[in-house]
Amino acid sequence: MRIGIVTIFPDFVKVIREYGVIAQAVENGLLHIDIFNLRDFTTDKHKVVDDYPYGGGPGMVMKPEPFFRFFEFFQSNYGKAYVILTSPQGRRLDNKVAMELANKEQIVIVCGRYEGIDERVMKFVDDEISIGDYVLTGGELPAMVIVDAVSRFVPGVVEEESVKNDSFYNNLLDHPHYTRPREIDGMSVPEVLISGNHEEIELWRRKESLKKTMLKRPDIFMKHDFDELDKKALISLFRELIRDAR
Repeated sequence: MRIGIVTIFPDFVKVIREYGVIAQAVENGLLHIDIFNLRDFTTDKHKVVDDYPYGGGPGMVMKPEPFFRFFEFFQSNYGKAYVILTSPQGRRLDNKVAMELANKEQIVIVCGRYEGIDERVMKFVDDEISIGDYVLTGGELPAMVIVDAVSRFVPGVVEEESVKNDSFYNNLLDHPHYTRPREIDGMSVPEVLISGNHEEIELWRRKESLKKTMLKRPDIFMKHDFDELDKKALISLFRELIRDAR
């Protein structure tokens, strides 16, 4: 998969391809992450990318000409891409959206700045994505979040089993995790996890996942499609609640 990021701060976002599993995926050729400096597509000696808004008002607006030149360059060299604008007006990024974007062969993420971009640039934009109902100083952080979330669903970047066990994959939050030491500050690892009984471990993990989702995110719990293991976990959970109440 090829991902392009166009920004006026390329050094800000280049770290996304330099660490962790994404860096490994880039090294192994599973991901191609290209970062483009929008200022390289200006024609004046000062490389200006913004100007005062028509109609007056505070702030500056990103000029359309550099974007037009960028997309002409990109399409000539890389072909058609699915173009995303990071925007608080866009649809909210979630697991479903990340999986959808991971199926694209090529995406370009446009990082806005200032008061926004000239509306005429929208002729190139296929989608607007928001990472939350708040405003940031620019689109670079959202672009990095999008790249990270999408990359996890590109085959080979992360083990498939790890992805399936992630929070939100099946409208459930992840279960608790433990590692050594077995006890610290009076707190012990649950006995079931060291029992060696894989069936009981799986049941415990699903039960904890269901419990955590019910308490913390009932909205996504209501969307969950319950399988046989879920039903067994719920029965076990209810039995525990009844026993504790006596």
